[in-house]
Amino acid sequence: MDSVEKAAFFVTLDEDKPELFVDNQVKSLDQYAKSLLHGKCYDRWFDKSFTFIVFANGKVGLNAEHSWADAPIIGHLWEYALATDTFQLGYKEDGNCKGDPAPNVPLPQRLQWDIPNECQEVIMNSLKVAQTLADDVDFYAFPFTRFGKGFIKKCRTSPDAFIQIALQLANYRDKGTFCLTYESSMTRLFREGRTETVRSCTVETCNFVTALDGKKHSNEECLNLFRIAAKNHQHISRLAMSGCGIDRHLFCLYVVSKYLGVNSPFLQEVLSEPWCLSTSQTPIQQIELFDLVNHPEYVSIGGGFGPVADDGYGVSYIIVGDHLINFHISCKVSSPLTDAHRFGENISQAMLDIITLFNLDGKKA
Repeated sequence: MDSVEKAAFFVTLDEDKPELFVDNQVKSLDQYAKSLLHGKCYDRWFDKSFTFIVFANGKVGLNAEHSWADAPIIGHLWEYALATDTFQLGYKEDGNCKGDPAPNVPLPQRLQWDIPNECQEVIMNSLKVAQTLADDVDFYAFPFTRFGKGFIKKCRTSPDAFIQIALQLANYRDKGTFCLTYESSMTRLFREGRTETVRSCTVETCNFVTALDGKKHSNEECLNLFRIAAKNHQHISRLAMSGCGIDRHLFCLYVVSKYLGVNSPFLQEVLSEPWCLSTSQTPIQQIELFDLVNHPEYVSIGGGFGPVADDGYGVSYIIVGDHLINFHISCKVSSPLTDAHRFGENISQAMLDIITLFNLDGKKA
């Protein structure tokens, strides 16, 4: 265990061979995402910084533990490794890496384990629990290609605000109601800053959603409500980034109340509310490592996460260049209220319905 604990990361040599089938990309990406998210449960080391997963066909991926860093950190590491491997180091014609092997690299050693029978029984019971949880994950990963950031900017609005409002419209159509929504915002303006919450289900956004779906308002009225909602979303996002959010403050008050032994009904109520829609944008190309336009084959679909509420959705989205947005949607199979593929279809339709309000020609900017 000492060797495991001291290791920087974990490597899994997976016997599976996930393929991307052109005639069934949806199923391919779903299976690939679920494999990276939880695997078979016994072949991912979830307590390590990250697990580097190498499949039998040479495909690779990551499973990252969240407590030590946020998604932009591991995303930047991953992009740097792939870009350096492809555009700087390269490979020989026979497929081997260029360069000579280092002569002093120690050979791997097999760890010998002495596990008592009682401990093995506990491990097997834990594995059954983990596999039940993994089987309950419904995951849908898909590329949205009808338009991207470039076209949204022609509408003179924030791409993130556009997508967040589309998520609210999709969720309203999916469940017939609004819910507490979490959007992760970086606080890296501050030393050792991590995240703050943007509560993106605002009154302004709800006004737009109900107006558009109610079909009693003109396009011009709906567009005006959208602009108000988007402007407000940008405002609260800036507040969160600059340390003026409320959720980390509330959490600190909760920690202090526990330390002092003070019972706070207010904090208990506020912090017990479920985030039925948990969302996050993963930035790519934080520094330009390669040309996305000329090398689209090296664009990663990004990553996702599981739902944080039993009847909720987890949504990760990655804005790639000007013409592509990748979505990762998760929920629980056991919930009668959620369906990842249905929600994905609602998101796609919501994106199209909102862009139609701007009455711009063409599908791509």
